[in-house]
Amino acid sequence: MKASEAYIREIMRLTEEVAAAQAEPIEQAAELAAQALCSDGYIFTFGTGHSHLLAEEIFYRAGGLARVCPILEDSLMLHRAAARSSQIERASGLAKPLLDDVDAVRFGGVMFLFSNSGCNTVAVDMALEAKARGLSTVCITNLKHAARSVSRHPEGKKLCEVCDVVIDNMGCYGDAAISVGDCVTGATSTAIGAMILQAVVCRAIELSQAHGVEPEVFHSANTVGGDDANEAYIQKYKPYVKAL
Repeated sequence: MKASEAYIREIMRLTEEVAAAQAEPIEQAAELAAQALCSDGYIFTFGTGHSHLLAEEIFYRAGGLARVCPILEDSLMLHRAAARSSQIERASGLAKPLLDDVDAVRFGGVMFLFSNSGCNTVAVDMALEAKARGLSTVCITNLKHAARSVSRHPEGKKLCEVCDVVIDNMGCYGDAAISVGDCVTGATSTAIGAMILQAVVCRAIELSQAHGVEPEVFHSANTVGGDDANEAYIQKYKPYVKAL
């Protein structure tokens, strides 16, 4: 079997496993998101390193909810200094000022956090800080990896231990899942994490509609009328969502 085929099959296998084993926490996450949407709250997203890709996955895109507020910090991402970002995400004291800068927090809602290992300090601190401010917390993480890792948090806490809802991406230890000769490649956490997030959004919209609330959803900017429809949401939420 070609390595490309092996990777696709692995993603398909994990998708089926997540659908079967993580249905309950996915439903719980969707319920929290729907509660936020029905009460004029926000859906906040946060991740560091490659996990910041998931913080952007449901933000400002076709079919994406308008009331999504990603917390994006350059120093914790990869486009400025990738290796340094790995050191910064292990440091204490960053979560509070980052959340202080997010005005939408005062409206309440739910915080989605992403970390494959769940062992780095910033993600854990962000979850604790979010809960202290009245937000519900959901994490998408890798429980196999977390079980074999030592927390870098000063109190020894892991992300899966401090969040209200924990969704396991069902990946392997180390994330890379495909052996090619002496190499191990093919990370799965982003592909599976994105699938989980989109599933949560779809169900949250469905639950909101069942409660008589029609969520605001972005259109594709590349469709007729898309720009005009989106501009109204941008003007409405730009004061609270800086990334818009």
